[in-house]
Amino acid sequence: MNMKKGGQVTIFIIIGIVIVVMGILIYLFYPQIKIALGFEADNPSAFIQECMEEEIKNNLDKLSLQGGSLEPGHYILYDNEKVEYLCYTGEYYKTCVMQQPMLKSHIESEINEGIKERVTECFDNLKKSYIGKNYGVELVEGEMNIELLPKRVIATFNHSLVLTKDGTETYDSFDVIVHNNIYELVSVANSILKWETNYGDAETTTYMNYYHDLKVEKKKQSDGSTIYILTDRNNQNKFQFASRSVAWPPGYGTEYILQ
Repeated sequence: MNMKKGGQVTIFIIIGIVIVVMGILIYLFYPQIKIALGFEADNPSAFIQECMEEEIKNNLDKLSLQGGSLEPGHYILYDNEKVEYLCYTGEYYKTCVMQQPMLKSHIESEINEGIKERVTECFDNLKKSYIGKNYGVELVEGEMNIELLPKRVIATFNHSLVLTKDGTETYDSFDVIVHNNIYELVSVANSILKWETNYGDAETTTYMNYYHDLKVEKKKQSDGSTIYILTDRNNQNKFQFASRSVAWPPGYGTEYILQ
């Protein structure tokens, strides 16, 4: 009986491992699997939307946790994340200097850079899918443009596509829309950073009183740095960044400074 039960457990373990491996393979090769199975590509725009959306979301998630940079150059570690300083001074008692004065444009540029490889893969897969359906395909790559807008991020690919089969279809560009409110969170971050540059601190309750769906946390660090965490209570989207402004030497308090 024990041998029989042991054999059943072994079988269940093997089945579980097979399921996990299949899931990983499907995740890694999803676009190619769709083509092999004859994915219906009658709408090239829908193909690119589906192919690119997850990649853009992944980049947004990473940027949001790291202060707006995919590879932060000047950062502080917080919860095992490299959180970039968006305002910083290495001196004591002095207000910080903005490190990314054009934060919105910087994030747009970072997304553009982060998705380049995936863009090539998606358009290659789109081309293969139509060739497999006996279309004549002419694809010319163009520039990419990423724009943060209220409640959404739009990626525009100025690739031209001409399909020929019983007529001609022409596409001049492709838009991918991702619903994300990083635009609003970055706007609040910029406002907080202005307080940091002028006064060395920001009053977080003011923002939560005005934006009822917004949670603003301020985490003071031992070296004088502050981690700000902005979270949308509805969808849990967040943006966090670091600042070091009007820092005090270790062991010194406000009483000493005011004397």
